[in-house]
Amino acid sequence: QVQLVESGGGLVLPGGSLTLSCAASTSISSLSLMGWYRQAPEKQRELVAQITRYDNTQYADSAAGRFTISRDTTKNQVHLRMTNLKPDDTAVYYCAARARASTNPWDYWGQGTQVTVSS
Repeated sequence: QVQLVESGGGLVLPGGSLTLSCAASTSISSLSLMGWYRQAPEKQRELVAQITRYDNTQYADSAAGRFTISRDTTKNQVHLRMTNLKPDDTAVYYCAARARASTNPWDYWGQGTQVTVSS
């Protein structure tokens, strides 16, 4: 069972930046896909960004141009750099991963980290 642990959330002013990190308990080279989701109060969980083991990336329209997802294979971490944050970005952010041989959309989830954008 792969464990994912998020960190880096917090309170930030509108226009500010944050970097979220997701540490995996296994080599991320064994994971075909990793991503970040978010869930705001009373809203459905939505995909923010994802990255393949070949470092191909994909972003939600709301994140494109402001967020950057990246992998660090030396530390087995995935990062989400968020800039120009808006109050609408307030949510719990979850890390997710898919095993290489899996046919599931996602196999593993972290517990989430809260991001609050407010003045």
